[in-house]
Amino acid sequence: MPAVLAAAALLLTAGCSSDGGGSSGTDGSASPSRTAPGSSAPAGQAAEETPPAKGSVKVVRTVAEGLDSPWGLAPLPGGGLLVSSRDDGTIVRIDEKTGKKTELGEVPGVSAAGEGGLLGIALSPDYASDHMIYAYFTSASDNRIVRMLYDEKKPSGEQLGAPDTVFRGIPKGFVHNGGRIEFGPDKMLYVGTGESGDTGLSQDKESVGGKILRLTPEGEPAPGNPFPDSPVYSYGHRNVQGLAWDSKQRLFASEFGQDTWDELNAIKPGDNYGWPEAEGRSDDSGFHNPIDQWTTAEASPSGIAYAEGSIWMAGLRGKRLWRIPLNGTEASAEPQAFLEGEYGRLRTVVPAGGDRLWLVTSNTDGRGNPEDGDDRILELRVT
Repeated sequence: MPAVLAAAALLLTAGCSSDGGGSSGTDGSASPSRTAPGSSAPAGQAAEETPPAKGSVKVVRTVAEGLDSPWGLAPLPGGGLLVSSRDDGTIVRIDEKTGKKTELGEVPGVSAAGEGGLLGIALSPDYASDHMIYAYFTSASDNRIVRMLYDEKKPSGEQLGAPDTVFRGIPKGFVHNGGRIEFGPDKMLYVGTGESGDTGLSQDKESVGGKILRLTPEGEPAPGNPFPDSPVYSYGHRNVQGLAWDSKQRLFASEFGQDTWDELNAIKPGDNYGWPEAEGRSDDSGFHNPIDQWTTAEASPSGIAYAEGSIWMAGLRGKRLWRIPLNGTEASAEPQAFLEGEYGRLRTVVPAGGDRLWLVTSNTDGRGNPEDGDDRILELRVT
């Protein structure tokens, strides 16, 4: 792949904690106006069916226990769940029926420290034929994305092929390393990055820090991106942690605030989401306002998933699962919190088909208080 933009190669450290302290300020309830300035609702949005104002969550079962610093989760098409360990740098396969763990192997080059390490994982859009796993991780010099062949016929611990780097030069830091990767409905790779503690990178369109990137599977800027020959899809982000699409292929993203407001955003190509000039809603029409915002104590959001007409958002410091019912790219009712404090910090949530979700806890990441059985994967039924 061609050299990544020069500014993205900066190796940055420091910065405030992305899910640590923060003021509790208000109760975090939504304001009456939920439409982002400068954006318009999709045609026919008023006719879209909206979910009930109130939903429900039931923990069906515990799928697996005893996971160490789990971060990313990727369901396999034939059954099984792949889970990345941030601190160990390994990928493990979970039998979702029995909870049995099989280690695929350790990803070479992972340098885990602070919030960095082996983070998001995703399956190739052509996984059925190429058996490629993509992984985002912190190396000694940067954050990067690699792909590896998965051969389940080989012995446990030896099932990952040599990593092929498809994108490098994402700024790294002790905090704000981003890390969520997902292939979209268009089969392009979407990447949530952080500004690594250097707030100036978020507004710098020549840097890939504090952005959502859109790449081809080979790591090139994807066709149709808003800025010519650039991987940047949206900018002005602080630390993007969750990516999900609704049933009409609209992209949503969760983002850590600093001390005041965490955000859920509807992503529009080329838009500016405000950081560091704005945290949460802003009166500046040049910034795309969030769908909703929460105090950092209520959320510190990580992964998100779409199911049953709502975005489901996992909270780390908030230790709860948020339901945000949607009408198009607006919230159709007040968000609801579930599982508050019951399972500790919540890192990743992934659709499991229909009204089911996989939910990954995050109590062994150095900021939680692990209990017997942590960390775990739960199966949820939601409405």
